[in-house]
Amino acid sequence: MQAKLGIALCTVYAVAFAADPGMGSLKTRVEPGRAGVFIDGKYVGPAKNFGVARTYAVSVGEHEVRLVEPRYEEVVKKVTILGGKKLEINETMKALPLAKPPFGTIRVEHPDHFAAVYINGRFMGHVDEFSNFAQGLQLNPGTYELKIVPASSGAPVSRTVTVEANKTVIVK
Repeated sequence: MQAKLGIALCTVYAVAFAADPGMGSLKTRVEPGRAGVFIDGKYVGPAKNFGVARTYAVSVGEHEVRLVEPRYEEVVKKVTILGGKKLEINETMKALPLAKPPFGTIRVEHPDHFAAVYINGRFMGHVDEFSNFAQGLQLNPGTYELKIVPASSGAPVSRTVTVEANKTVIVK
């Protein structure tokens, strides 16, 4: 029964979406999949979330799509979204040279696992990449402005964080 209900709801959504001439969709196939997707400057989530079945709903018209991953060159594309149509972006980003040690680590804990994480105003990834004992954002020692911006709803969180070599700072 639940499977039939899920299929029915998906069908209703698909019909409603296709009937709205003011909306189209964007699908991303990006390597690396952890790259952040920004549409007209707004973070909408990691690229891998929208590569198979899911898409980003986008209003009809011209838009700027930015793909950002701190270890790769940023990619900026101008796209035109058509009503009821799906546009797919396929991109392999070019790697930047690796940073030199020493490093310290920042771990970020936040209920929105896809919230964007910024260091000194630069997008670094999403919370889920930096949230457990085996993961973290490695940075050279220093003091940084960290900002967490929820992908869904909620207020951004800002903190000044001091990173020390070979130590981990946890930001909640």
